[in-house]
Amino acid sequence: MSERKASFAPLADERTHVLILGSLPGEASLVAAQYYAHPRNQFWRLVGAVIGTDLVTLEYDMRLARLQHCGIGLWDSIGSATRRGSLDTAIRDVEANPLAALVATLPALRCVAFNGAKSASIGAPQLAGAGDFAQVRLPSSSPAHAALTFEAKLAQWTNLRKFLR
Repeated sequence: MSERKASFAPLADERTHVLILGSLPGEASLVAAQYYAHPRNQFWRLVGAVIGTDLVTLEYDMRLARLQHCGIGLWDSIGSATRRGSLDTAIRDVEANPLAALVATLPALRCVAFNGAKSASIGAPQLAGAGDFAQVRLPSSSPAHAALTFEAKLAQWTNLRKFLR
């Protein structure tokens, strides 16, 4: 049986230059109450390489503080949905997060980056005409998205550098 899952609160403030949107936290993240908690999810390695900091070795609160210091915010395109397991393909009955309302509160925003196709398919339509910022679709950091190597993903993720301070 699928149960309703909900996203976390956004991590973003007036200093946010890049807002990275996932789809919906997976089971490991929900249990840990942390963004990208699955040990095989490559998010922390990828974004760490973007900002030149080894985030994997830091405690979670320090990871978040480092992201905010660098002008990176986090949230999810989906506010809640039903899903069995962690796969994006199992997501049903989507209630989107109010993305346009959030980006309206981010005066320094230069880019919204979608972590994976599901995030982009839900989030991009909501943000059409919502402001003067780039929208970038990135390959998913999820361990389920194994079609690309880490290096191939990183080549696309490093494009975020041009939007940071």
